[in-house]
Amino acid sequence: MSRTRTRTALLAALALVAGATGTAMAAVPGDAGAAAVPCTVDYQVQNQWDTGFTVSVTVTNNSAAKSGWSVAWSYAGNQRITNAWNARVTQSGTAVTAANESYNGTLGTGGSVSFGFNGTYSGTNALPDTFTLDGVTCNVDGGGGPTDPPDPGGPGTRVDNPYTGAKVYVNPEWSAKAAAEPGGSRIAGQPTGVWLDRIAAINGVNGGMGLRDHLDEALSQKGSDELVVQLVIYNLPGRDCAALASNGELGPTEIDRYKTEYIDPIAAILADPKYASLRIVTTVEIDSLPNLVTNTGSRPTATPQCDVMKANGNYVKGVGYALNKLGDVPNVYNYVDAGHHGWIGWDDNFGASANVFKEAATAEGATVNDVHGFITNTANYSALKEDHFTVNDNVAGKSVRESTWVDWNRYVDELSFAQAFRNQLVSVGFNSSIGMLIDTSRNGWGGSARPAGPGATTTVDTYVDGGRYDRRIHIGNWCNQSGAGLGERPQAAPAAGIDAYVWMKPPGESDGASREIPNDEGKGFDRMCDPTYEGNARNGFNMSGALPDAPVSGHWFSAQFQQLMANAYPPLP
Repeated sequence: MSRTRTRTALLAALALVAGATGTAMAAVPGDAGAAAVPCTVDYQVQNQWDTGFTVSVTVTNNSAAKSGWSVAWSYAGNQRITNAWNARVTQSGTAVTAANESYNGTLGTGGSVSFGFNGTYSGTNALPDTFTLDGVTCNVDGGGGPTDPPDPGGPGTRVDNPYTGAKVYVNPEWSAKAAAEPGGSRIAGQPTGVWLDRIAAINGVNGGMGLRDHLDEALSQKGSDELVVQLVIYNLPGRDCAALASNGELGPTEIDRYKTEYIDPIAAILADPKYASLRIVTTVEIDSLPNLVTNTGSRPTATPQCDVMKANGNYVKGVGYALNKLGDVPNVYNYVDAGHHGWIGWDDNFGASANVFKEAATAEGATVNDVHGFITNTANYSALKEDHFTVNDNVAGKSVRESTWVDWNRYVDELSFAQAFRNQLVSVGFNSSIGMLIDTSRNGWGGSARPAGPGATTTVDTYVDGGRYDRRIHIGNWCNQSGAGLGERPQAAPAAGIDAYVWMKPPGESDGASREIPNDEGKGFDRMCDPTYEGNARNGFNMSGALPDAPVSGHWFSAQFQQLMANAYPPLP
């Protein structure tokens, strides 16, 4: 496993003070001289192997705003850059120049921009000593070298939005898989969630990284900065009661095993003082609580398994217990999964789901103070923002809500839903400071099929279907969707009430197998992952829209990864 190495470059106008003592003084952020520092460059070796490496560079401009920028440095060794993303990188000998792309040239005062690249080397991969931003030299302040131990720092101060002012952990296992794909290096440096989807994942499966391994690597990536680690807590008893692809290892009644063998060990590791300086974000139990509203009782979408989980209360108890135990750790930020607009956006689901979340957040010793926020669209495909129609539009004498696609939903995209659902959650008793996360890992819907404008106004259906970005056959389709693309790149505080856009579902990991595949992970075969399936009540008896030849959920699916890159929106460079 490689360590992350970081070098932060600072230029201080008052770099040296010549006095009787001859003391050298460097202005650093937070000092009186900080305003005199025109730029910072943070150069991070995120992954390194015998002959190659991956680097992320973040440039912060503290001088006058720029409409274009250029960062330059030189290598001391034989490093050669092979490909880059979010910058036009050229190299002549040891000298490297990275210039802005057309879409990221604006760099305001106090603004930052990031880019990355892959390279090759032999011998020693020494860090660059000097950087310039538009010709202004940024002298290295002595960043971490390859033999420096990670500096975990002290306990961090709890913040309103953990993503603000922080880097986010890049999972080296996912990053290596992405980088091994043709063109995958363009996104291999992006942060993704770490899924703890069974008890064995805590210690690592088949020689892979366990929870402590990830947290130790996170300390290395953190250095002296703030860093968020994203964990998916996903192992409820009777998990995924309305589907089969992600059925878990625990039976419907095994709540005690969930508590003692799963949540308690995770909480104990997260509470280790060694990790106190990390900001640990948990996504708590996707595919769970909304099922108790939408897939139970006399509804056509009900399943016997969900009726069982509602009757025994183990979804509510499990989520409450997880929130209570994990919420006791001061640097843990719990975000409860809140489905997506195509699941609970309808009037009869919206308020009822918020009430169930409140019930779970006050069960098993938990309180609303254990909930920092909610996450929507986890591992789903709902478009972030539909630009070509709204629920207020009327076409050919009918409301958009009457279209087959919208089907009387009050929300047509994930951003409007997340913002409105946040208000609903506050109204039922959650803290007014809660923030929302939106998983944008697979909801870009770019490529040649992306509409450039509204559909024809012949009927309300032609208007909606011709203009919608989300190209699924039905909004209830969820498994390995054909035509999907990467969405907005992870970013902090992108919109009102939204703490971050995240890639909680690692792109390239399957939603479920296209056919029955025996496995020891407790994961079943769901016909919604079969491209020949003609559907059920939850997708209006439409075709599943799934890609063929998919592996078991969570396993690498190269064809899907390539599709996601090809259809990315914003497009990849």
